[in-house]
Amino acid sequence: MSDGFAGRGFRSEPDPENPGWRTWQLDDETRFNAWMFPKLIIRRDEDGKARLRAFPERRHTNLADNIHGGTTLSLIDIALFGCSRMLGVIEAGTAVTLDLSVQFIGAGRADLPIDAVTELLRETRRLVFLRGVVEQDAEIIAAFSGTIRKPTTPK
Repeated sequence: MSDGFAGRGFRSEPDPENPGWRTWQLDDETRFNAWMFPKLIIRRDEDGKARLRAFPERRHTNLADNIHGGTTLSLIDIALFGCSRMLGVIEAGTAVTLDLSVQFIGAGRADLPIDAVTELLRETRRLVFLRGVVEQDAEIIAAFSGTIRKPTTPK
């Protein structure tokens, strides 16, 4: 793509079903992100934060019919990278999670979209420090902070 959002087995383009949002998908549907969340969309909000949205299904629930904690953790981990890209900090590629702290606050429902809203705290030459919340229908499901290491540039 000419707008700089694609590359290295990854694609992001305007989502025709959701104006103002972009798709956020891997080209290889057998990889974890694509398997876990068949549809993800992303945008940068006016407040400077980035928002990654998932559409839960029954397979994302626990025995209480709430969104499983592992689903929430997966969304957060993907959001660290997607939101960093939307905030212009990294390109799609091989960055890695170094640290992730999550506080579960409430239960999510599988019949509504769920958003990971992420803000940049600080960027250094090699690291990105982020924090955010997972919310659904104006209710906070979890809070998080994380650190990622930027991709190594090829020599």
